[in-house]
Amino acid sequence: MMLPTKLSYLLGLLAMVGLPWNTYSALEQSFHDLPPVTWDIVEQFKAFQIQYNKSYPDPAEQKRRLEIFVDNLAWAQQLTKEHGGMAQFGVTQFSDLTEEEFRQLYQPWWPSSSDPRLKMEKHSRLQRLRTRSCDWRKAGVLNPVRDQKTCNCCWAISAVENVEALWAIQYHKNVVLSVQGGLAKERDYPYRAQLSHNGCQKRKKEAWIHDFLVLPREENYMAQHLVEKGPITVTINMKLLQNYQKGVIKPDRNCDPQHVDHSVLLVGFGHIHNFTYWTLKNSWGSNWGEKGYFRLHRGSNACGITKYPVTALVAGQSQGRRIRCNG
Repeated sequence: MMLPTKLSYLLGLLAMVGLPWNTYSALEQSFHDLPPVTWDIVEQFKAFQIQYNKSYPDPAEQKRRLEIFVDNLAWAQQLTKEHGGMAQFGVTQFSDLTEEEFRQLYQPWWPSSSDPRLKMEKHSRLQRLRTRSCDWRKAGVLNPVRDQKTCNCCWAISAVENVEALWAIQYHKNVVLSVQGGLAKERDYPYRAQLSHNGCQKRKKEAWIHDFLVLPREENYMAQHLVEKGPITVTINMKLLQNYQKGVIKPDRNCDPQHVDHSVLLVGFGHIHNFTYWTLKNSWGSNWGEKGYFRLHRGSNACGITKYPVTALVAGQSQGRRIRCNG
């Protein structure tokens, strides 16, 4: 895939950060104390199949997927209990997948066995954070949630959406860019959800970037940059997203911040009383999570959110009144 140099480097950086997963204890992975499968569970599984159009080749596979569904439901109930009402976990489109299958389906293509050496640029001094909330969705600079389907390209989607948002903020121009065609228009180079064997076909560029920046791994700096400049691409551990439905995820020992493997777009932050959180845009369709978005606890490096905060740089004369992030 031939991309402009700066974007190629940015995408390559994001693709590198699919680090190996940690090995979790057998206690977390198996549920020996599960009750026997009840009629209610069977009915839930049938409803799941209808809602997500799931079918299996034979009765043996149907039985296996039901058992996996029961395991995932029990794990989701445990997570909901641990979150004490702050988040809800349950049936999602991934409820018939094992954790290993889920990782293989959505982990980026090029996992690395070591921490990539990132070039840290000199950072401008930002103003002191004066707001308790910011949500770029309310400013109209974000495009609808994409669905990567079975293509392991979260890094490409989050990078493109970062550029789209920055263009909307800087130039007051909403562009829809191609995920698989560099910075061409999406309609000229539509998303196919599969690897192209013909390389990247040359198309007219709809947007461009001047550089990229790796931000300091510090949540207050990330928040202020978000307010002043726009959305940021981050990479997190996606373990708790498989069964996520809504609310604020505050991981305990079950989301290792050193093992990140899923790139998403950081679009805002807020608070519930004194409980602060990040708002992030995923790439699994608008029927997942909170209309395609999810929230993570802010201030505890939840799921490794500070490990690789990256943004494109779009320079030039701002067009008209500056668009601001509203809470």
